[in-house]
Amino acid sequence: MLGERVEVVGAGRTDAGVHASGQVISFRSGTRLPEATIERGVNALLPADVAVSEVSEVDDGFHARFSATGRTYNYMIWNGPRPRPLLRRTAWWVPEPLDLTVLRRAATALIGTRDFSSFAMKGVGSRERTVRSATWTDRDGVLVFDIAADGFLRGMVRGIVGTQVRAGRRKIEPEAFEAIVAAADRDRGGPSAPAHGLCLVAVSYAGERYDRRPSRGGDEEDE
Repeated sequence: MLGERVEVVGAGRTDAGVHASGQVISFRSGTRLPEATIERGVNALLPADVAVSEVSEVDDGFHARFSATGRTYNYMIWNGPRPRPLLRRTAWWVPEPLDLTVLRRAATALIGTRDFSSFAMKGVGSRERTVRSATWTDRDGVLVFDIAADGFLRGMVRGIVGTQVRAGRRKIEPEAFEAIVAAADRDRGGPSAPAHGLCLVAVSYAGERYDRRPSRGGDEEDE
């Protein structure tokens, strides 16, 4: 469409099954086509489950991944006795009642700069990340975990959610979750939550925030 070969760079890499409503990509091009024309043309070529919501020209030094200052993910859980088919691709069904007060207490233990090895896939390099906010909300039985950080280790959010759900089920005490965070040992953490409940909803840059939160009720490794 642009009449040239371009290299596309994404703000974050997501595991199979993870959604992204706020993914940001960048590429260099010598095209003179208007932004709106590029948007329409790309959307006409993409498969039905992928869409471009906005095209903007940026400074030459911009890099979708390395210019990012933060990312925000949310994770959805349908916490009800029966499945909801319309949520089966975007929310983890947990039929056992979860204690929202316990989940919220567990979330507070994540705030700050910490080694998050207890929740992420094992790897090399620094395991420290700074979590800026972590909250749980109840939207008519759909529990939504929002977490914003300067970056994420691979598998980190899913490991956090899976371990928090153990606390919410009263399988472990809130104090035990706090000890798991401090341990920085994946063997201490709980099982990872399923991929399909996770969504990258926003990427932050200096002076900008690209937030495409869905209306439905991540050297960066990412989810």
